[in-house]
Amino acid sequence: MAKNTKDIKCSFCGSGKQDSLMLIAGLDAHICDKCVSQASQILTEELSLRKNKNAQTAARLLKPIEIKDHLDQYVIGQEQAKKVLSVAVYNHYKRLNQKIDKDEVEIEKSNIIMVGETGTGKTLLAKTIAKVLNVPFCICDATVLTEAGYVGEDVESILTRLLQAADYDVSAAERGIVYIDEVDKIARKSDNPSITRDVSGEGVQQALLKILEGTIVNVPPQGGRKHPDQKMIPVNTNNILFICGGAFDGIEKKIAKRLRTQTLGYKVEKEQQEVDLENLYKYITPQDLKSFGLIPELIGRLPIVTHLNPLDRATLKSILSEPKNSLIKQYQKLFDYEGIKLDFAPEVLDFVVDKAMEFKLGARGLRSICEAIMMDAMFEIPSGEPINEFFITLSYAEEKFDKSDLKKLKVA
Repeated sequence: MAKNTKDIKCSFCGSGKQDSLMLIAGLDAHICDKCVSQASQILTEELSLRKNKNAQTAARLLKPIEIKDHLDQYVIGQEQAKKVLSVAVYNHYKRLNQKIDKDEVEIEKSNIIMVGETGTGKTLLAKTIAKVLNVPFCICDATVLTEAGYVGEDVESILTRLLQAADYDVSAAERGIVYIDEVDKIARKSDNPSITRDVSGEGVQQALLKILEGTIVNVPPQGGRKHPDQKMIPVNTNNILFICGGAFDGIEKKIAKRLRTQTLGYKVEKEQQEVDLENLYKYITPQDLKSFGLIPELIGRLPIVTHLNPLDRATLKSILSEPKNSLIKQYQKLFDYEGIKLDFAPEVLDFVVDKAMEFKLGARGLRSICEAIMMDAMFEIPSGEPINEFFITLSYAEEKFDKSDLKKLKVA
């Protein structure tokens, strides 16, 4: 039975036909002209807010020196890498704000690749720069990526994480930055042609080519494998800055071979006497990346190559206590929650640094050694008799370290 005209009401505000200028009919629902007008205002305001947000992001962009000053608060040393990152990020957003005319020079995108030993701060640099920038930023791991059709993640999952960081605002994600960690793990396994497919090595590199250069990628919004009935989100990667990082373990031998010198031994020719054998990473070139296993097409899309210096003893000691979130400050904060003032004897820091240099684990080794020294105290003190302060002496640190499993570590 059809409804009486007098019984028809707006499904949103409940107004009858006699109370509104017009009722628009839909599928089992109606909407009045007042609700349509109000919905239009809400939509206009929301679009304006998003536009202003993007404009403010560009306006608040820091200068290279300001970006580096922020990095200095959290990352000790690595001056060259911090300069390269600061300039690259700043130039990237100048490029985005450029209004291209017919006769104007078009600035090309400059993706970056960072090379350095484990524990030197590659991922820390990426995380720290994400804090200071008002743009979508995501960190993804290249080790889980495989060629399409195989067990693992597609390269499109990188952009899914960027979309999630941008709250699924596609226009914001298209101005974002992506850090691809462990990129050395997708190096070509062998230079010799094989009948088997290198699905997690060269296959992934080839899949990354168009994404790094700039193309429209159909991204599955929830991640995971694509399905024919899943709605895709098109994302243009032309304005997304990609930063890649990797340890490239063993590449120093290829650098040494190119420099016609040796990583070990004492025979150094006169023209090679100025070569720093302790830090061969500073001489890295795209040629070395190619010999390691990256395909030339991928290297060409990562035009800026920078390195991170190995951490020396002085730098490791600074890392322990100087940054805003240093290990010593973290332990002091943990004990502060118990109302206890924690302090360390200066020679304890030297002891921790000596062991970290011995294990050759970089800054990550500091945490393992500190945990071995502090574990008993963190276990017993919260349930023991109340104390006001706790002082770590060298003899206490040596005793706790000797009891730990870390002492059994043998360095190859």
